[in-house]
Amino acid sequence: MRLINCLLFLIVCSYSQAQVINVETLRKKTDSAKWTGSVSLDGSFIKNKNNIFKIATKADIQFNNKKELWLFVNDLKFEKAAGESFVNKGTQHLRYNHKITEKIKMEGFVQAQYDAISEIDFRGLIGAGPRFKLTSHEDYRFYLGTLIMYEHEKASDIAIDRIHKDFRGSTYLSFSLYPTETIGIISTSYYQPRLDKLKDYRLSSTTSVLFKIWENLAFKTSFIYNFDAYPVVTIPKSQYELSNGLLYSF
Repeated sequence: MRLINCLLFLIVCSYSQAQVINVETLRKKTDSAKWTGSVSLDGSFIKNKNNIFKIATKADIQFNNKKELWLFVNDLKFEKAAGESFVNKGTQHLRYNHKITEKIKMEGFVQAQYDAISEIDFRGLIGAGPRFKLTSHEDYRFYLGTLIMYEHEKASDIAIDRIHKDFRGSTYLSFSLYPTETIGIISTSYYQPRLDKLKDYRLSSTTSVLFKIWENLAFKTSFIYNFDAYPVVTIPKSQYELSNGLLYSF
């Protein structure tokens, strides 16, 4: 069952301005070279005591063969009520994998993002490092990545020290479990310390559980947790999101 796929409908109950994009949930398994991808667009306008406007768009495209993988993700979200923005953020992410051996790949990525609620005008990342396949059983897969990345961050006017240029590590552990033919569990956790100041670190964890309904349709529930030891002034260190929805796979 291909569980990483095209989003049809998403019901979100959240308090989140995620700053680490989880590309592990977007990788698609394929036995031959081919393009895959998904596009979603959700919007709504609600009129009651206040005017509430919501829009979310997400697109990803991937080329994968036995030697290389290219993955591009574009994710935008905006929500406004009573003239005040509650969510206004966007991320663009490009990743490349090159197979060295059956268990080792080299990967590199570039990423650009903004998050008005987290007071981030711009954050640019570029990084590279090895990715290790720890297991390759059909019913469970474990991966470990150890990358080094350069970060350029420009905060909003609310911060006195607006610009930061740092090197960070980015270590992640990812696993996919398929206990039955109708259930899949996918989880990825990131640890990203600043190399010259280890107490300045970020944690991010995403866990999704998918229940197959029909051949290409599944119900998905996800929990995302993010922690930033040194966020921009006034921003909470911990943020989280809980979401449920339907997924179509191809």
